[in-house]
Amino acid sequence: MSPRAWVSLAQRDMLANRLRKNHKQLGRWARRAGVQAWRLYDADLPEFALAVDLYHTMDDGLHVVVQEYQAPANIPEEKTQARREAGLAVIAEVLQLEQDHLHFKLRQRQKGKAQYEKLAEKGQSHWVEEDGLQFEVNFDDYLDTGLFLDHRITRALLRKSAQDRHCLNLFAYTGTASVHMAAGGAASTTTVDLSRTYLDWASRNLARNGFDDRQQHRLIHADCLQWLEQGGDGQRYDLVFLDPPSFSTSSRMHRTLDIQRDHVELIGYIRRLLKPGGKLLFSNNLRRFKLDEPALAHWQPEDISRKTLPEDYRRNPRIHQAWWLTRPQAGNSPWG
Repeated sequence: MSPRAWVSLAQRDMLANRLRKNHKQLGRWARRAGVQAWRLYDADLPEFALAVDLYHTMDDGLHVVVQEYQAPANIPEEKTQARREAGLAVIAEVLQLEQDHLHFKLRQRQKGKAQYEKLAEKGQSHWVEEDGLQFEVNFDDYLDTGLFLDHRITRALLRKSAQDRHCLNLFAYTGTASVHMAAGGAASTTTVDLSRTYLDWASRNLARNGFDDRQQHRLIHADCLQWLEQGGDGQRYDLVFLDPPSFSTSSRMHRTLDIQRDHVELIGYIRRLLKPGGKLLFSNNLRRFKLDEPALAHWQPEDISRKTLPEDYRRNPRIHQAWWLTRPQAGNSPWG
């Protein structure tokens, strides 16, 4: 069967029309809100299981990152490839993109070392603006670009909550939340991650925005789970951001992390680091995740998942879940 037989002209037209419609509606919202990086399309049509993200960079104009959700095993590879090629061609045509400004990745579950391995070695980074701050993004070398677009509102909430507070960012990735908390007037920020690559990236993000005092804005290379088990760094914090992976294992970790299994334990460790009345913003992107509310009832969790869902992700409301939790003033529970 020829590749064209897998994708009809009508299907191509449907994709083109949906992209134009989304670009008109969401583009109007993005301009009003001053958003420079946003999701245009998220598998809206079953024939094209793609996520399409637009980045209006400060140095090189529009770049588009296309991620393909991994097809079920029963779908012929020829069909998947034909739809992928057709989708990319339509995206490039509708958005009038130069070929080197269109970036493609296959989205699949990452395990072990694959979570940190490079996909490419192009080494081409760009800068994008968010709420007056600047962040480094890389479109080719890693699975993620360095900026989680679905957490745009989450970062803004942390920024508003950080004034004069000592802030901790765990599983910090490229430190974008740390930059927002620093910009919100944090008394200090501490950024912890297992990857030296991402910590170096976080350092560049902090420095770019004028927060290069390493005594006030510390970077800690550590397995977050082990670091928490060992009591952290002896500091006490007012505000903590916890956004762990759903599942993680690596030769550098002393045990696996399963966020459904381990979240109560993690939060219990964080209690030891939080000052009485301190706040924890806990989020994750495990679609079937359920917070153990009976075990955490004394934290009085407030579900803010809908409040942190940006306009461009409303078609995919399970992209992440988020809660505010306030450290209890007293209590004998070993996990909170």
